[in-house]
Amino acid sequence: MPTPADRLRRLLPSSMTGLAGAACAACCILPPLLAAGVLGGAGWAAVNRFLPGVAVALAVLAGLSWWWATKRRHTTGCAGGNCSCGQPDQVVTLRSDA
Repeated sequence: MPTPADRLRRLLPSSMTGLAGAACAACCILPPLLAAGVLGGAGWAAVNRFLPGVAVALAVLAGLSWWWATKRRHTTGCAGGNCSCGQPDQVVTLRSDA
């Protein structure tokens, strides 16, 4: 059964990428909405101030979450030979392929 960390590693990059894509799409759709009169000047001024920064920040977070999800953690079972497995000379490497 997958642990919560495994589920987070699977869902976080795609979620962040989707949010970054939605913010970029909003940046592209706002000028036609302004020209069509759907969005007023005050709404444009408010959104235009912070939306590009939000889109860039979400794209950076998507990249970082992808990196975090794909990095592999290698741990050793009998580190330093102090192990109760009865064979202190044997080192077992465990890999998580999540």
